[in-house]
Amino acid sequence: MRYSKSSVQRLREFSTLALLSLLPFHALLVTTGTKLMLGPGHAPTAMLAGWKEVILGMILLSAFLEIVHSSLITHHSSLFKWDWIDALILALLVLSITLLLTGRPSSLSHYILGFKYDFIPLVAFLVLRRVPWSDDFKNRVPLLLLIVGCIVALYGILTFFLPMSFFVNLGYSDAHSIYLANGPLAAFQQIGGSAVRRIQSTFSGPNQFGLWLLIPWAIAMIAVVRTRCTNYRYLISALLIAAALLLTFSRAAWIGAFIIFIATPGQLPPKTFMKIIVPLIAACGVGFVMLLQSNSDIFLRLGSDRGHFERPLQAIQMMRDFPLGKGLGTAGPATNRTHDACVFLETGDDPSWAKSNPDLCVFTGKTQVQPAGKTCNCPVLPENWYLQIGVELGIAGFLLYLIFIGFVARWLVSRFSFSPLHKFLTLTFLGLSVAALFLHAWEDAAVAYSVWILMAIVMQQSLANVRVDA
Repeated sequence: MRYSKSSVQRLREFSTLALLSLLPFHALLVTTGTKLMLGPGHAPTAMLAGWKEVILGMILLSAFLEIVHSSLITHHSSLFKWDWIDALILALLVLSITLLLTGRPSSLSHYILGFKYDFIPLVAFLVLRRVPWSDDFKNRVPLLLLIVGCIVALYGILTFFLPMSFFVNLGYSDAHSIYLANGPLAAFQQIGGSAVRRIQSTFSGPNQFGLWLLIPWAIAMIAVVRTRCTNYRYLISALLIAAALLLTFSRAAWIGAFIIFIATPGQLPPKTFMKIIVPLIAACGVGFVMLLQSNSDIFLRLGSDRGHFERPLQAIQMMRDFPLGKGLGTAGPATNRTHDACVFLETGDDPSWAKSNPDLCVFTGKTQVQPAGKTCNCPVLPENWYLQIGVELGIAGFLLYLIFIGFVARWLVSRFSFSPLHKFLTLTFLGLSVAALFLHAWEDAAVAYSVWILMAIVMQQSLANVRVDA
């Protein structure tokens, strides 16, 4: 059978559209699917959870076939075209392997988990920017993601009002605000000390949901500005996504969304900016102050705020103690899989509700109150993606990663008016990069895979200008 580049490219683009469309529904599909297969009370099965890596593997395989075809036929393969962004990814990868060979981390399983979170999206970016993408595909992506964003936003808003029985019937846990590696997902979280829900829609948590919403939020903002606020469909989409963002009560996502909001009007004439955007910013400021006065606990959460302050300091201390790094999988979301599930309460809070989960490690202040007779080994969560990389890959890895992010941001900003896809991706990357100062912003596959695949599509053309000397 003769190899056809066009047919492989069509398959790759179709698979990529399918992956981008389904990624936001991953947690819901796996949770419901696990219940249908195994019954209630089971953790998401690896067989179902791995569907996204299977599709991504198909996409990368088709891309590899195209690269080989190009090399054999034209003798000018993009495989041998490299820039500084590629070199930095490879340097980080080599550094991680070097640490593994020297016994950091202590086991291969830790490395594999860390590789999944830290490097699979970057490897996909590295490969996929070496193959062509049609203009028709690039034009479809923004509208597709905006539609999906509206769907999950609407569903998320509805879940703010639905009873717990609804979620249990779908396969979620009957407990909220708890992550158990060996149990089903919680359907939502509650703000500590209150009964206020933090919606997570089809995602595994409100922070993951809020950060992914930055993608359709940026698309909606670009569309609203481009149409001068005259297209009601884009306005409704923006309002729907904004409402869902608000109900996640994810302050890092709010910061990212606000940065996108104030960065978008750079395309507007000064007079239009003054008429439309300045009043909106003022209204948002007034609304924020009013909400803060009416219920300050929503914004000022003592336990969470302390964690956002103390955990980065602990990560910095780890970098001082292990300047060469502890290895992949020793910090960040990977440690949720290899450490005990821990809940931290304020001193004086009642921990009796946790007795129904005897394996759950519960602390009031810094004192462990459950379970008795066991010293808990809690996950290492620096609450900062950059410091997480620093703990895993040491000071050298920390600096290399910061330079890498800087190079990507510089490339995006220097070509900001290139295309609609480029515009919203630049804003999304800006918002996520800032949110990563407060959360593990790249931990969720829906965020990481989507953004780095789209980054590869946007940055593919730049490799055409890279000279390869004989």
